[in-house]
Amino acid sequence: MYGTVAHMHIKPGAQDQLQQVAREISIGRAPGQMGVYIYQMDRDSDEYYLAVIFESKEAYLANAQSPEQHERFMKLMQVLAVEPEWNDGEIVYTAL
Repeated sequence: MYGTVAHMHIKPGAQDQLQQVAREISIGRAPGQMGVYIYQMDRDSDEYYLAVIFESKEAYLANAQSPEQHERFMKLMQVLAVEPEWNDGEIVYTAL
């Protein structure tokens, strides 16, 4: 498995808008995508972490380079104060 963890800061008061954008962009799951998690931080309600899981690095990269993903990213940027900090990597352990 492979994925990304993004550190995000939304525009002040945009919590509801983030929820709406998340619903809109998750309707068409990308090929190989296994899950998406969005965390809101206790210390700052405008600070979030986004974790996205793919079945392989190849599936992740194919999605990252697709026009559809660019469109989803542009929708997300409408509610963000700054561009996210992306941290990509191999998932080496999971327990659910």
